[in-house]
Amino acid sequence: MARRYRYAFTRQKEAEKGKFSLFLLVSSLLFFVVGVIFSCVGKEEYHLITGGMGLFGALLSVYGFLMGLAGFSEKDRTHLSSIIGSIANGILAVIWLAIYLSGL
Repeated sequence: MARRYRYAFTRQKEAEKGKFSLFLLVSSLLFFVVGVIFSCVGKEEYHLITGGMGLFGALLSVYGFLMGLAGFSEKDRTHLSSIIGSIANGILAVIWLAIYLSGL
């Protein structure tokens, strides 16, 4: 008679650094949206605030990219949040860099 194998699949947790990468993505996007609103609505009185928020958002995006990459090293975890966080933070960091280099 054929041998019957019994497999047990346990539900794995999401990588903690990947979840933190997604949190940094959302906060960097929030800084981006608020900065765009301030630059459109405010005339010349919010330029320092907008620049500071842009710089902080860019740094958050780069750190989120690094945290997403570090999330791949966690064992026995799923890495979907690390994948999404790394790709999205990398794209957002390139957008921030393009804005700074264009001089807006």
